[in-house]
Amino acid sequence: MKFIVKFFSEITIKSRPVRKAFVKQLRHNIKLVLRQYDNDVVVTGNWDYIEVHSEHDDLREEFIDAMSNIAGIAHFQYVREFPFVDLDDVVEQAIVSYGDAIKDAIFAVRVRRVGNHDFTSVEAERHIGGCLKARCGAKAVRLKEPDVLVPIDIRDGRVWLIEQRVKGLGGYPLGSQEPVLSLISGGYDSTVSSFMTMSRGLKTHFCFFNLGGDAHEIGVKQVSNFIWKKYGSMLNVKFVTVPFEAVVGEILTKVDNAEMGVILKRMMLRAASQVMEEVGAKALVTGESVAQVSSQTLINLKVIDQVTDELVIRPLITTNKQEIVDKAIEIGTAPFAASMPEFCGVISVKPTTRAKMHRVEKQEANFDFAVLEKAIADVKVVSIQNVMDDVDKQYQGEVPVVRMPVGDEIIIDIRHPDEVSKSPLKVSGRPVKVIPFFALESNWADLDAGVTHLLYCGKGVMSRIHASYLLGKGYENVGIYLP
Repeated sequence: MKFIVKFFSEITIKSRPVRKAFVKQLRHNIKLVLRQYDNDVVVTGNWDYIEVHSEHDDLREEFIDAMSNIAGIAHFQYVREFPFVDLDDVVEQAIVSYGDAIKDAIFAVRVRRVGNHDFTSVEAERHIGGCLKARCGAKAVRLKEPDVLVPIDIRDGRVWLIEQRVKGLGGYPLGSQEPVLSLISGGYDSTVSSFMTMSRGLKTHFCFFNLGGDAHEIGVKQVSNFIWKKYGSMLNVKFVTVPFEAVVGEILTKVDNAEMGVILKRMMLRAASQVMEEVGAKALVTGESVAQVSSQTLINLKVIDQVTDELVIRPLITTNKQEIVDKAIEIGTAPFAASMPEFCGVISVKPTTRAKMHRVEKQEANFDFAVLEKAIADVKVVSIQNVMDDVDKQYQGEVPVVRMPVGDEIIIDIRHPDEVSKSPLKVSGRPVKVIPFFALESNWADLDAGVTHLLYCGKGVMSRIHASYLLGKGYENVGIYLP
């Protein structure tokens, strides 16, 4: 199995040393990601493209799905490679790959040629196209906008018959730019802004301010882990938790209502500015967009930024909310965001949109900064690879495990919708409900309290976390389905 990877266009216009560094990083990232599936995968690169080789043809779909989410790739092609004998042999091979596709269709052949041959690319296209039309029952050959395109590369003594072309993520290879620390709440904005910095090559660590509630922390860890697994190229990044409950309490009791939102954001930037040193970040990232909420007016953002000398990046600063939501749907974080608790937006009843520095400083003078220092001292930093293990340790209670239901239990598939659509759970003679884990708690009260519900997630880790959490909340009709 072979793939040809083409670089994002902006990489190709860089200076020679920069381009070489980008290609090296991209090659490294591709190898890291694909080794999850094939430890012996071979990734080689040159000035124009990267080649991926694997002996496992059955992993084609897994490779395609993984590479489509690696930053730095413009597109990649699945190719069938064979020795060049002559054009008639190329015709025979093309029939194998495209014979059924061009039957009753209008098609065209595109030949790219590298090396010395006794024919031109146009002559090869005419010969191969004529033979395919005669032998495969095609309607016609049309060079412009054909129904089916048959792309073929003849490179010296080898032929690449391109069977599939897949669009890549674009952007720069993750890790080719400096690290950043993204303030993530798990909502639409912060998940999309984190994705945008990652897709631009910035190694993105995650920082969560826990304003109160285990459910919120679990949700943010889950969505952060999802983003990293899908787009993080398996690079080692950190998840930082800052316990901010006491800080919120101090603000609620010591600060006038109008300035609460602005001062909360200033406290977050103060804390994040210290935390970023621990993970080696060179800038902070937020999901703020101009005028989306009261604290995000230009005047308020200026007041907020004055609390730190660090660079604050706002990828979404002029992006409309619907565009953000659409992007969250595209990258897969929308289901998480739709079910994520939100605390920042409710801290002020009548928030100011035109904060004045002297009023903010006067209100902050009432704040006990020892509370903030305590929050910073209690920061927890874990590798994103282990963040779900960290959640697992929080919920070690005994949970009933059922391998073969015999009563009236109902099985609930709590996997992410993407996983469910790829491999739906089917249990003979047993009802299966689909409730994603991030919507489980909000839907639990609507379920029949007199029936035991068994959570299923595949490996049993996520199901045990959520079952333990629900048991801790006082629900007794919950267990794990682990066939």
